[in-house]
Amino acid sequence: MELKIPDLCLVVLVGASGSGKSTFARKHFLPTQVLSSDYFRGLVSDDENDQTASAAAFDVLHYVAAKRLEAGKVTVVDATNVQAPDRAKLIEVAKKANVLPVAIVLDTPTEVCLRRNAQRPDRDFGAHVVKRHRAALRRSLKFLGKEGFKRVHVLRSESEVDSSVIVYEKLLNDLRHETGPFDVIGDVHGCRAELEELLVELGYEIQRDDEGRAVDAIPPGNRKAVFVGDLVDRGPDTPGVLRLVMGMVAAGHALSVRGNHEEKLVRALRGHKVTVRHGLEKSLEQLAHETPEFRRAAEKFCDGLIAHYVLDGGNLVVAHAGLPERYHGRASAKVRSFALYGDTTGEVDEYGLPVRLPWANDYRGAAMVLYGHVLVPEAEWINNTMCLETGVVFGGKLTALRYPEKELVAVKAHQTWYENDRPFPAPVAERAPDVLSLTDVTGLRRVDTSLMGAVTIRAEQSASALEVMSRFAIDPHDLLYLPPTMAPCATSARDDVLEHPDEAFAEYRAAGVAQVICEEKHMGSRAVLLVRKVGGAIYTRTGRTFFDGELGESLLSRVRSACAGLFDELSTDWLLIDAELMPWNAKASGLIREQYAAVGAAAAGALPVAVEALETAAARGVDVSELLARTAQRASNAAAYRQAYERYCWPVEGLDGVRIAPFQLLAAEGRTFHDRSHLWHLETLGRLEGPLFQRTRRLVVDTADPAAGVRWWEELTEAGGEGMVVKPLANSAGRVQPGVKVRGREYLRIIYGPDYTSPENLERLRKRALGRKRGLALREYALGIEALERVARGEPLWRVHECVFGVLALESEPVDPRL
Repeated sequence: MELKIPDLCLVVLVGASGSGKSTFARKHFLPTQVLSSDYFRGLVSDDENDQTASAAAFDVLHYVAAKRLEAGKVTVVDATNVQAPDRAKLIEVAKKANVLPVAIVLDTPTEVCLRRNAQRPDRDFGAHVVKRHRAALRRSLKFLGKEGFKRVHVLRSESEVDSSVIVYEKLLNDLRHETGPFDVIGDVHGCRAELEELLVELGYEIQRDDEGRAVDAIPPGNRKAVFVGDLVDRGPDTPGVLRLVMGMVAAGHALSVRGNHEEKLVRALRGHKVTVRHGLEKSLEQLAHETPEFRRAAEKFCDGLIAHYVLDGGNLVVAHAGLPERYHGRASAKVRSFALYGDTTGEVDEYGLPVRLPWANDYRGAAMVLYGHVLVPEAEWINNTMCLETGVVFGGKLTALRYPEKELVAVKAHQTWYENDRPFPAPVAERAPDVLSLTDVTGLRRVDTSLMGAVTIRAEQSASALEVMSRFAIDPHDLLYLPPTMAPCATSARDDVLEHPDEAFAEYRAAGVAQVICEEKHMGSRAVLLVRKVGGAIYTRTGRTFFDGELGESLLSRVRSACAGLFDELSTDWLLIDAELMPWNAKASGLIREQYAAVGAAAAGALPVAVEALETAAARGVDVSELLARTAQRASNAAAYRQAYERYCWPVEGLDGVRIAPFQLLAAEGRTFHDRSHLWHLETLGRLEGPLFQRTRRLVVDTADPAAGVRWWEELTEAGGEGMVVKPLANSAGRVQPGVKVRGREYLRIIYGPDYTSPENLERLRKRALGRKRGLALREYALGIEALERVARGEPLWRVHECVFGVLALESEPVDPRL
């Protein structure tokens, strides 16, 4: 016995205690799919049979069910569910998640339920409970459909339960297997002649019947037309449009979603009371001249249209009025209403038409959404969505988008067929490539990247970044990239260190990276060098200029002179370089003076005096040995702390003493270099000569035998170096960390404080949570690479700035800054 259920739904098991629901659930569903009321009682009370805990248990169960459905997971509720109020709460959960509720009823005979309960020591309640369940179930059976269950399966015997098989069915809107290519066509509104002209322009071959009427259009190759709805009303030949589109759909040459005008036409053809206006009168008049058979066929066709389709593996969604991401592939009255009518305020404008909310402005979904419904003078992209209703019936154009090519094809209206209730929108002025808009970077956004798909930027993150970017950042024309944060390696299990290269090598070895490059880590300030033959900028990792005025111009001039050979070698007028600028105090003197030096000076002034006083007390016979030892150790730690930060500071007079260590050539005119090995980058940038530049020492290490890398790190850190960065040698490494830093024991004293090496502090610090930092590093890296790729492709500045701004926005994430 096949029990057909949608492949995304809420399954509600209904049956008396002992009917076999839990056994049925274990047989047909994954353990993670099943939410048992008994389990949740135990979860909140430690006793699965504690009925007093039921209210709390179902609160938690409903919450978990909602989260699973939100994530697109089939969810099964294993409870008696024989009472209508209990079922109503579950139907509401499904409704809010925009999925279909399905009831599977185990109408097991009373005597069987009683026999099973008698065999279970935890079911010591009387037979009256089962009989009460059975009575409530019998009263409910014929009303389950009316309650809201879209499918109801009733199993009336043990044999039916044993022989049943769950069969998953795709929702009608799920056409992910249809991969195109597609030609998505905007609102036709009865303009048959223009539709035929557009199809010919797209390469389709029109097929006609004996009367010369278009009844099909054969696509070029394996293409398929997709209509966004509103085929009917207003125009001169609604029957002709329907005849052609119906033929194309029947032949498999086209798909069509339902529009609000098809919705109203079906109701009118069925004799329902509707207001005949907005062009419906034209369709009814034209259809009155057709045969009854054609009218019935047209009614059936329009009534059978689906509200939206998900195509091409989920990469394309077509809905008449558009559709937010949370509704893609879902099924509910709310989803259907949005797909047909869009999002409205409930008010009307001065023309008596609904006031619609601009949902596309807030869209950040990964899928491209193509739609119609809202009249626009020109089809244009808004956040990976496009409206194709360009008003052919009002004297505008009939527009199609070729997918995946993103090529627009349009034909002009032969005349104005219908006077619009609202004035035709004025053409939107074309946006200049270098014009930025606040809406590009505010609110909740999803930025598509080639490395990680869509990266989400929350509204509050954007707000934080906007303050910095608007007040302090350099000219956006020069701000083409911001470097990502870098995650440390996993915390070491060794007693005396927090970070050790063993963990870095093990991580890459586990990820299948055979060779890594270890680069000496410079202690300075991260600098991005945009070097143009004329102009450019040198800026910090938050987009601020490094040095103002003549000093900055002089530094840029020196870098430009050193890059002359690379300009010629790479045939470019500009270079973008990632580097470290030293010494640390060249840019961070205020931070060093106010934070580090203040701590060091206070410790140096107080702790030696305290040690001397304690020694005096000990000489007088006072037992202060423990306090003396601890204070002496703190004094020693403070001295080591001062030595640690002073090691990275030296005198700077103008540019004398300034050093730049370039380590990655990010981009040049028309290309990026993240596909080149890190050795290539270091060797290429190593050709920059002059006292300004410092080479970055490196070592290539085999992750299967990393002993040489460990020794090199020990040599670097024992000699006072900060440590090293470990990166996949080949550079491009997918979702593997692009690099991890392994910092030395004494350097970390600057980060975690003078006394961090005491055993109790080290033990506490071993519990530092790295997950969020590592996630940020991957997302910021993906945004950075996407920015570079967009620059290389010559995309508009606002497209590049979207990614750059995203990196800065993610930096506002509350992550331990010491990581």
